[in-house]
Amino acid sequence: MATSKEIENPESRFSAVLASAARLPGVRIHREEYLRKALTRYCSEDQIRRAIEETPAVAGIPLDVLDKAATDSINYEAAKASALSAAAGIPGFIALPATVPADTAQYFGHMLRIAQKLAYLYSWPDLFSDDSDDLDDATKGVLTLFFGVMFGTQSANAAVGKVAGMMSKQVAKKLPQKALTQGVIYPIVKKVAAYLGVQMTKQTFAKSVSKAIPVVGAVVSGGLTLATYLPMAKRLKKHLAGLELTKPGHRVVDEEVLDGEVVDEEVVDGHESFPTIPGQHDADDTADKLEKPHSS
Repeated sequence: MATSKEIENPESRFSAVLASAARLPGVRIHREEYLRKALTRYCSEDQIRRAIEETPAVAGIPLDVLDKAATDSINYEAAKASALSAAAGIPGFIALPATVPADTAQYFGHMLRIAQKLAYLYSWPDLFSDDSDDLDDATKGVLTLFFGVMFGTQSANAAVGKVAGMMSKQVAKKLPQKALTQGVIYPIVKKVAAYLGVQMTKQTFAKSVSKAIPVVGAVVSGGLTLATYLPMAKRLKKHLAGLELTKPGHRVVDEEVLDGEVVDEEVVDGHESFPTIPGQHDADDTADKLEKPHSS
């Protein structure tokens, strides 16, 4: 059980919610089934087979085709997340203690779903290849960075690019464990997790306010979810699509995992993706150190 000190810590708070969301039914995406379904409209059976056995990049699937499949998935997940959020807002203020935590978990669950789908389309390896309910540290690290990209943090963008570069230089179809759990990427993962913990608190507060009035709260909450989820998913899509790993015909040629590559350490530099309430203050002093808006 988490201690009160851990709950108050933004990094621990985010990690706990991420782990909980990953255990929700239907959150984990089966890579083979998803790629087959997502690419059936656009690709030949041979391309789909190669994409599953290796990667969509190795299969030579054009980026514009992958982008279409990605957009289909984003629209589907956004509509579903918005509908569930609206349904959670119908009871109004009386049900807030139950609906807000559940809604937050569902929202993060849909963020996890789209993160997996986009990763598989853009040639990342299976993130949940075992049957364990718990996230391994490398998977937790890369998902944290994906969420950081969604929230617009520059250090997460740079770190995801470094991880992709490491994978492009290896034969093994797995994440670079050492870099994500104890190497040069790990400190960035921790900083991004702390930043996301602060943002998560703001999101929960905003949703609590939006749900205070029955029915009207449902409309506002559903609209708020749609307005935030779509741009965040599109931000991750754009970033993953621009990496060398996803270029058509790309094939890994070197077995060495370059865990020793240096990643320039940055302070997390992001901007809020969730609307703020007038007069709302940072939920944690960590935000003052981590949250520095940048112009896009």
